[in-house]
Amino acid sequence: MSQYKTTVTDLLKNCLLALTLITVIGCSNTLEVEGDFPRPVINILPLTVGVVYNEPFKTYRYVEQEEERNDWEISIGRAQMKLFNTVLPAMFSKVIGVPEINASSEDVVDLFFEPSVEEFQFNVPEETKIKMYEVWIKYNMKVYDARGSLLADWIITAYGKTPTEFMKSDKTALNEALIIALRDVGAGLSLRFRHVPEIQAWMGQRGKVHQTLVVQP
Repeated sequence: MSQYKTTVTDLLKNCLLALTLITVIGCSNTLEVEGDFPRPVINILPLTVGVVYNEPFKTYRYVEQEEERNDWEISIGRAQMKLFNTVLPAMFSKVIGVPEINASSEDVVDLFFEPSVEEFQFNVPEETKIKMYEVWIKYNMKVYDARGSLLADWIITAYGKTPTEFMKSDKTALNEALIIALRDVGAGLSLRFRHVPEIQAWMGQRGKVHQTLVVQP
């Protein structure tokens, strides 16, 4: 009888352990963000730009640290690379990848550009109390002149949201919100770049130098 009780007890323990594992696994979510980005239709600046994508940017991944939230592991590195590789060639006459600022190149580089992720946040319907997923991404945009001196440094904050009733799953809903946020980044960068005061001043000075060189005998 004692052996029977021990067997039943062990069985119950194993069942509880299995249920616990199922619960933990059920709360874990892994998402590789995927989507398409439209090429902006804007006037192309006649500049050759060297772009630096550092490793943290190329492989950016958000891992949830708060114990009271479900486990999320969200990889946006490939998606944001796809975004910038679509937007930047629409902004400049030539875009080349370089390993670092002021790196040697066969091309004469006018500017160096380096984006980085400053902050990433998201909310799920359980937190917003409405059927909506929300995403915020804060990017730091840095531009350097041909000598490698910092020319401009500014922040672009993007926002995306998706009602869950139009989505098939939590992952699909969050992915859609992220794609909307990334498209917001692309629109902000393409429309605001030439209006950044330091960039404006640099382009104005560059235009004066070019005009001076043209009129010299």
